[in-house]
Amino acid sequence: MDLLDKNSGSGKKWLPLTFSLRFIVGNVNLLGMSLLLMLCTALLTWLGYLVTVHFADGLTGQFFQQAPEAAGIIGWFQIKGWWLLKFVFLIFSRVIAFYLAFLVSYSLTSPGYAFLSLSAEKKYLGEAFADDEGLSWAGIRKDLVEGCKIGVFGLGVTGAAIIVNLIPVIGAGLVILLYIFYSTLMFIDYPTSRQHWSLGEKLNWIKRQWRKALRLGWLPALISMIPVVNIFFMALFFPLFTVHATLNFVNAAATHKE
Repeated sequence: MDLLDKNSGSGKKWLPLTFSLRFIVGNVNLLGMSLLLMLCTALLTWLGYLVTVHFADGLTGQFFQQAPEAAGIIGWFQIKGWWLLKFVFLIFSRVIAFYLAFLVSYSLTSPGYAFLSLSAEKKYLGEAFADDEGLSWAGIRKDLVEGCKIGVFGLGVTGAAIIVNLIPVIGAGLVILLYIFYSTLMFIDYPTSRQHWSLGEKLNWIKRQWRKALRLGWLPALISMIPVVNIFFMALFFPLFTVHATLNFVNAAATHKE
């Protein structure tokens, strides 16, 4: 099962992100699929983000519409506290709104990314590629189910992030780690699902190979925390991250067979 573990003694341990980028640009079919998926992901995420932000803002009513009127030293602290609370709410509500919207987009577009991952693997391995049942309605349905499972799991991660963020001092750092590992889970889902890994096996790999998980997930997690532009950046780079995870997975498998 643990193909990347078995590659730990190889000289070709990791393919850099620049290699994956050149791989996509150098293949017309992969580039075309990537551009189409970028457009679909950006549109679905943007629509979901607008709906989620509108809902979150509605929960606060008029509380953040105008600063409270206060006088004296106590009033000064009240106003500063209100601004701080508003800032924290805006930052985390937007990050969480993005992830919720992106999870919906991710689930709906998962068959497309699974096909992109499969195409990248086939192109990379060439004659060594072991074909499976190919594109079918059953396969598309399976990809949707797997995407939804990880999407639902992501809702749990989002809920945990809200609670963990309340921990003083270390809360924000733990939230970042949660999103890094969850980002890794999304990207290894495509190549590992083709190997018939269960969700538990994927999570177990992340737990045991946390260094590789950090390496795969830190950049997507960082991008997701940039307000507003995170939607477009994630849509732009998601195909690249998908291919990058796939190539490293199959590279480890191919190297082990040698």
